[in-house]
Amino acid sequence: MRSTKARLAVVLLVLVGWAIQAGGQDGRLTPGQIEKIRSEFKLDGHLRAARNALTSTGIRDIAKNRDVLIDHDDKFSHKIKTKGISNQKSSGRCWMFAGFNTIKPVLMKNLDVSDFEFSQIYLQFWDKMEKANSFLEYMIEYRDRDLQDHEVVFLLKSPAPDGGYWENFADLVAKYGVIPKEAMAESASSESTGMMNKALARLLRKSAVELREIYQDTGSVRKMREAKEGMLAEVYQVLVLNLGEPPEEFTWRHKGKDEGDDEEEDDEDVSADDEEESEAAEDEGDDGDDGGEEEEDDGYEVEQDWSETRRFTPKSFYDECVGLDLSEYVKISDDPIRPKGKHYEIRMTRNLYDGHNSNYANVSIDLLREVTMEVLLDNRAVYFAADVSPDQDSSFGVMARNLYDYESVYALDMGLNKTERLLFRDSTINHGMAFIGVDVVDGEPAKWLVENSWGSSRGSGGLWTMYDDWFEDNVFHIIVPRDYVPDEVLQILEQPTEKLRVWDPMW
Repeated sequence: MRSTKARLAVVLLVLVGWAIQAGGQDGRLTPGQIEKIRSEFKLDGHLRAARNALTSTGIRDIAKNRDVLIDHDDKFSHKIKTKGISNQKSSGRCWMFAGFNTIKPVLMKNLDVSDFEFSQIYLQFWDKMEKANSFLEYMIEYRDRDLQDHEVVFLLKSPAPDGGYWENFADLVAKYGVIPKEAMAESASSESTGMMNKALARLLRKSAVELREIYQDTGSVRKMREAKEGMLAEVYQVLVLNLGEPPEEFTWRHKGKDEGDDEEEDDEDVSADDEEESEAAEDEGDDGDDGGEEEEDDGYEVEQDWSETRRFTPKSFYDECVGLDLSEYVKISDDPIRPKGKHYEIRMTRNLYDGHNSNYANVSIDLLREVTMEVLLDNRAVYFAADVSPDQDSSFGVMARNLYDYESVYALDMGLNKTERLLFRDSTINHGMAFIGVDVVDGEPAKWLVENSWGSSRGSGGLWTMYDDWFEDNVFHIIVPRDYVPDEVLQILEQPTEKLRVWDPMW
């Protein structure tokens, strides 16, 4: 008996040893696994140098691929005439800024002005009002749902967020019009929205509690909607205190172009000799007469070319100064996780309760590239949405594949393709911008000129050079006039939509 027990004990010890060596079969990280990893890890020369660097310097500085930067240039064969860099600052309004940057060149051409900026805070105000109304309507619509329901939880997490889509921008412009920045300037809360959003979210959640209580007490949807009117009045009060009250009418006039505004400027191409000659020419006077009598300069400009002062409503201003029918713009997309040739719609992405959800025709990335180039060459800006996180450098204004070589630093394979990155949440569509130029080489786009909304101190004076490989890897949506889209794609957009949940990877 004793020998049998001894044999069993030996067997158990062997089995435990095997378990320790192989790793815990219940998923635990065992001491044996840790010991095996430690014993096999060797800090060779490369890893030692990488450790020393990473513990002293930021990873992005170490991983930056100098070969990409050496080959970089910011020359473009075609640029759209536009001017002025906007800055969304600490707000999630990129989609709105990108929308304005898309229509800005049209206004500048229509009015023959050299610079212009729309009032972003004006549309921001109405976006918040519309999102608040939609949130309260969803609370009425979902009055019988459990509070742990996924869609209810999604709404409660962020009742009136900053983010949005092209469809949101187009719906706001159609309903509320636009105004110049002079008619409603930015505020501290519009540029840094965190605390305003928290106050607004708390107020809306309180309203959601009250709506549920009304329904429990009365069972009346009509009484819920009556209460909603007072709740929206409270939202309006919060927004006015943070953003100011949007004008119903305003007076405005604009300054015409100065002489030389149409001339292409390229400071990098000016040599030292050219600068000296330019300064000498300025000393001689604009008329080039180097022997005549010098005109007296009184130190100020006597006359300026201003338009007649006029009174506008926001909608009349848009109709007269821009005039684009944004409902004629369509979204075509490279959704790598679904079949091409289908029409998709992401539920609950509208800001107006009666507005449009984000929807797109799923096509190839090559078609996105072809259409974008065609629209740009016709001197029209293109709105696009992308994952701006990987492989872009704000100090140089560069977006290029493998701009950061993390694999060489860590000596590990970290590669994921576009489909895998999206499905496994390594990638997300997180930023909207506008294409305003393209560099065409042998009939193909080599790189793209991007107008961002991060101010003129980032990038190359607020602009980015996007190389075509980055376009392929990280651009998901473009929005263009339907006239540039092939008939077969327009037919896709006529199909009934396949509905996607709001937490879909393409959200």
